[in-house]
Amino acid sequence: MFWVLFLLMACAAALVSCGRLCLAAVRAADSERLAGDAHRGHELSLYETAFLSGGPGRVADVTLVSLARGRRLLLAHTGWATVVDPEGRDAMERSVLGAIGPDGQSRIAPLRATAAAGEAVRTLAERLVAAGLAVPDASRSTIAGAVRQVQAAVVAVLALGALATLMPGQDTAPGTPVAAWFALPLLLTLSCLAIARIEIHPYTRWASPTGQRLLAALPKGTGSLLAVAVRGVRAVDDPQVRAALGGGRGTTAE
Repeated sequence: MFWVLFLLMACAAALVSCGRLCLAAVRAADSERLAGDAHRGHELSLYETAFLSGGPGRVADVTLVSLARGRRLLLAHTGWATVVDPEGRDAMERSVLGAIGPDGQSRIAPLRATAAAGEAVRTLAERLVAAGLAVPDASRSTIAGAVRQVQAAVVAVLALGALATLMPGQDTAPGTPVAAWFALPLLLTLSCLAIARIEIHPYTRWASPTGQRLLAALPKGTGSLLAVAVRGVRAVDDPQVRAALGGGRGTTAE
């Protein structure tokens, strides 16, 4: 009957991990509800759309593309950015131009990372979180961690079940194999993951469900800055700019 100890361990892992995921989901929902009606009548700006669609990196991309289209910043396909006009028209542009430094030239990859982590983007994120349109960092990381814990619990249940089944001399009730008992915690964890995929998945993105509804209402288009904000670098219609942003990060366009 030593397999009962393994069963108790499997049940404990399943209950604790699923309970943590449920609690994280409830807190995320409460956070959006407490934001109240601040989002009502709100029209997303270009930078807000970029953040909700792709996070800080997307905001930096949109700013770089905007500066390049205005001929105030040259983006080379080799992955370098060169300042033409050092005067930024808003906080985001000033952040990007300031990140390039006094030399007026910088690699695009570190420039993008610095701009994404800048004060202007943090202020934008805080405003969107306060309006209930963006997911707070704490909620996003908590839910992601809880999902990983449930996934680990699935592996633990399978491992414990296999170990209990393979151990010799493990008697159980007539007609009930040991493995059948481990199906209960396994079913619990898999069901929890399935529900999370349907109900909680939206909270793991940058935009909250409310923010996603505003994004869905935006007009569709190609080649515009709005398209870049929504779809990423792959929506840039200038091949050189697209190559500069994609190659500068060492990846293909988003």
